[in-house]
Amino acid sequence: MSDLSPGPSLPDLKRVRTRHFQAAKEQGIKITGLTSYDQLTAQIFDAAGIDFLLVGDSAGNNVLGYETTLPVTIDDLIPLTRAVAGAVKRAFVIADMPFGSYETGALEALHTAIRFMKETGAHAVKLEGGVRSAEQIGRIVDAGIPVMAHIGFTPQSEHGLGGHIIQGRGAGAEQLLADAHAVEDAGAFAVVMEMVPAEVAARVTAELRIPTIGVGAGPHVDGQLLVWTDWAGFSTGRIPKFVRQYADLKGILSNAATAYKADVEGGAYPGPEHSYE
Repeated sequence: MSDLSPGPSLPDLKRVRTRHFQAAKEQGIKITGLTSYDQLTAQIFDAAGIDFLLVGDSAGNNVLGYETTLPVTIDDLIPLTRAVAGAVKRAFVIADMPFGSYETGALEALHTAIRFMKETGAHAVKLEGGVRSAEQIGRIVDAGIPVMAHIGFTPQSEHGLGGHIIQGRGAGAEQLLADAHAVEDAGAFAVVMEMVPAEVAARVTAELRIPTIGVGAGPHVDGQLLVWTDWAGFSTGRIPKFVRQYADLKGILSNAATAYKADVEGGAYPGPEHSYE
């Protein structure tokens, strides 16, 4: 559990919108985000006041059983995004555009974004890449669809980047800044920075007019985003250094399943109170 008192938050809004992201940056209010892939978690996070929910291609690792995000398709994410968007009342829902759905050009990117907006009820889309994706971002924004950009470590490019490598160190800081300005100039309403040194992320945040959202980018950004299964102690395997685990859902469910098995095998469940006359 956090040992800090709550800071200022966005007011009690009927619906978080892109203008509220900008207002939060201007007023020094930290923006909160989590991933979600289903109705039940979306309802819980929405009721808790989480500002935005990302239906990430991280569903590949956490829902679909893939080793990476690369096999995830649009058709995989559309029903998940529809479930999340239909479950929330306040939170801003962002659909992640998967690998292979926007790289070949602006027209493909626009078609993908339109599918998500028409078929899911999402409020925005997210795609990876800075300078290389600026044209795609601009085309989508011109069509009236909000875009959250994603720079730094971009999981869809993990093979090209040589693995899970921190981005923006040394000479890489200038490229990160170029990417940040490129997505801002293209019209993105916010930008995720993943696995970036805190000092560099602070510099980017100071230079940009749009909010920065950190995923392992230190405290000097405008908001934070975590994969919910990591954050809640539900994931198995390696947990990134930047994750604080706020629960142990894996342990809770494991203990519950063990107790259920013992009760069934021992005849303690179902009891009279669970049976019909």
